[in-house]
Amino acid sequence: MEQPQYKRILLKLSGEALMGDAGYGIDPQMLETFAAEVETISQLGVQIGIVIGGGNIYRGIQAAAEGIHKVTGDHMGMLATVINALAMQSALENREIKTRLQTAIVMEQIAEPFIRRRAVRHLEKGRVVIFGAGTGNPYFTTDTAAALRAIEIEADALIMGKNGVDGIYNADPRTNPAAQRYDRVTYREVHERNLRVMDLTAITLCQENRLPILVFNMSQPGNLKRLVMGEHIGTVVTAEA
Repeated sequence: MEQPQYKRILLKLSGEALMGDAGYGIDPQMLETFAAEVETISQLGVQIGIVIGGGNIYRGIQAAAEGIHKVTGDHMGMLATVINALAMQSALENREIKTRLQTAIVMEQIAEPFIRRRAVRHLEKGRVVIFGAGTGNPYFTTDTAAALRAIEIEADALIMGKNGVDGIYNADPRTNPAAQRYDRVTYREVHERNLRVMDLTAITLCQENRLPILVFNMSQPGNLKRLVMGEHIGTVVTAEA
């Protein structure tokens, strides 16, 4: 049987992707869709780490605009990511997938603290490891947390699962019908063209550690499996074009 091209991945999901068509919170149908996709590649033997944003519940930048201190708002956003991580953990365990939740902020009653060696050991044992609470520090996004965790666990690729967007475009395809999708771009081009893939700190981390970034439409059933098996879908960000 054909083997996956990527043996260990870090899957980054935005909190907004969990909303589905709702304007807030978690859509159970979207949660189940994503859990089913993860189950498919887990059965292939792919080792999976997951980072989920918290924008469907709370955003630090929004809090700052409402008068809450930026650091406090970011900490509230970190807790929102833990809520999403717990929801994903529950959805995966409902499918009898073994998981571990590790958080950058200690909350031992519900999760393990993040310890790199322990996370790698869980992956080696076939458990899906979900990383919550971002980096544990304010002023850093969950994109940066995803890049950092991917590098720490020595993932083969950082996979950005988008909801309804199938790659990186030169403009927003949801508002500009003439927007063109890139099949492959370099880290340098992402900087120079100001492409909204992830924040610049995360891009720089990936660039310095030569970590490939794959951006694709996660809401299309079967796409994640096609991606890890080596099929070219979405956009690839690497050092060379």
